[in-house]
Amino acid sequence: MSHHPPDSRRNGATGPLDGVRVVELAGIGPGPFAAMLLGDLGADVVRVDRPGSAPPAEPAHDVTNRNKRSVLVDLKSPGGPRAVRHLAERADILLEGFRPGVAERLGVGPEECLAVNPALVYGRMTGWGRQGPLAPRAGHDIGYIATAGALSMIGATDGPPVPPANLLGDYAGGSLYLTTGVLAALLTARATGRGQVVDAAIVDGTAHLTTLFWGMLAAGTWQDVRGGNLLDGGCPHYCVYETGDGGWMAVGALEPPFYTAFVSLLGLDPEALPDRADPRNWPELRALFTDRFKTATREEWTAVFEGTDACVAPVLSLREAAAHPHLTGRGTYTQAHGVTQPAPAPRFSATPGTLRLPPAVPGAHTAEVARDWGLPHLPELLRTPTGRASE
Repeated sequence: MSHHPPDSRRNGATGPLDGVRVVELAGIGPGPFAAMLLGDLGADVVRVDRPGSAPPAEPAHDVTNRNKRSVLVDLKSPGGPRAVRHLAERADILLEGFRPGVAERLGVGPEECLAVNPALVYGRMTGWGRQGPLAPRAGHDIGYIATAGALSMIGATDGPPVPPANLLGDYAGGSLYLTTGVLAALLTARATGRGQVVDAAIVDGTAHLTTLFWGMLAAGTWQDVRGGNLLDGGCPHYCVYETGDGGWMAVGALEPPFYTAFVSLLGLDPEALPDRADPRNWPELRALFTDRFKTATREEWTAVFEGTDACVAPVLSLREAAAHPHLTGRGTYTQAHGVTQPAPAPRFSATPGTLRLPPAVPGAHTAEVARDWGLPHLPELLRTPTGRASE
C-alpha cells in the first residue's frame, strides 16, 4: 500500500504517522481515545460524526477529539454509507465501535470497506468482543474489568473493589490494544497489500494486562484475594498512607536499599523493625508506618522524601500533577487551544507528535477533507434529505 504524502496545509512532518489516513466512526470512550492517539502521532484522522448526536462534552473541551477533522454523515441516509466507503477507499485505517452487526447493517462493515480497499486495516472496538454469550449485550468499563478478573484485585481486603475510573478497561485494555493492533496490521498491509480486521475487545485486553499475576498464581507467589499481596496494597512498603493533614503518600520501597532509605527517612531504625519478608509481620509494620505518617503534613513528608531513592511520592490531584516541577520540566502537561491537557506520548527523537488541531467541531471540515483526500463529490453525498449540505 502506498504511503500518502503529507498534506501541504500541515507544514511538514507532524509525527511518526505523518501521511497515514484514519477514518473514525464516531463513538464514545476507547474508540475516540485510540483515534486521538493516532492523531497525536501524526495521522490525518477524519472523524465521521452523526447528525443530532449529543457530544460527551462541549466540543472545545472534548480533548479526545483533538488532532482530528470532522465530517457529518447520516449513515441512515441514501448517500451516507457510500460516503464512508469513499473515505475508506482513501484510508489506511478505519476504526469503529458499534455493537456486533451494526456496521454491517449500515453498509460500512469490513466486507464492504475491504471490497473498495483491500489494503484497509479495519479496527473494531468492543467491550465483550464479537463472539461469546455476552457479545450482543450492552456494557461499560466497570463490568468488563469485573468480568476479566482485574477489578477483584483493586482495593483493601476488608473493603469493596475500587473502580480505577475507566482507565484500566476502556483505555488500557481497550484503546491501547486497538492502537497496537491496527499499527501492527498496517505494517503487514504495507508489506503485502492485504488489509485485515483487528478485533479489540476490552475484556481481552484487560485479561492480557493481568499476565504477570497468572504466572505468580501458578508459582504460588500471588493469592487470588484482594489486598493481601506485594503489589495490591497488602504489603506495608507498597501502599498509601494518610498524612496528618488528610493528604496521602504513596510508598513503593520494594528493593532493600530503597526500603532502608524509606524507613530511615521516616524516622525509624531499620535494624529494630520486624523482618519485612515475613507477611506475618506486615500488620505491625503497617501500624508503625501509619503512626509515623500521621505526625506531619503531606507537604512536610514530600520535602523529606523528594530527591531521595526511598520511592515515596505525594498522591497528587489532576490539577496538582499538572503543576508538579518534574512534569512541568518535561512538558508532560501542556496548555493547548485554551485547555490544560496531557502532551502527546510517547516521545520520538526525530518525529515528535504535535497538538496541531483543537478538538474537532462536528461537521466542520467536510470541504477540507474532500479536497485533501481527493473526494470532490463528498459534500454532495453528505447532503441531508432536506437538501442542505452537512459541512
